[in-house]
Amino acid sequence: QVQLVESGGGLVQAGGSLRLSCAASGRTFSFYAMGWFRQAPGKEREFVATISLSGGRTSYADSVKGRYTISRDNRKDTVYLQMNSLKPEDTAVYYCAAREATPSPSPVAYKYWGQGTQVTVSS
Repeated sequence: QVQLVESGGGLVQAGGSLRLSCAASGRTFSFYAMGWFRQAPGKEREFVATISLSGGRTSYADSVKGRYTISRDNRKDTVYLQMNSLKPEDTAVYYCAAREATPSPSPVAYKYWGQGTQVTVSS
């Protein structure tokens, strides 16, 4: 059992940057692989990035590779998503998720979810 709360979303101009945070509480944070997912209006929830329990292994969707960076600080029980060179198509609600297993790009693999934080990128 773990509770997740995202923060850091907002409105930014195209080309700008934003850093999302996901604070975890409950069970030991380092037991969980973490993922970031996003969902735009009219679209399915999609994989953005994942990170392993120790933070040593990361994966990214092709659409964000080279622009986004996922990281975690197990001492602070927090996972981050640094988003650079933002595009209007990045606009979505971003969700943090956790699972007691290896990382997965599939949303259905994750049991625990935060409430989401809105990211809007203007052109």
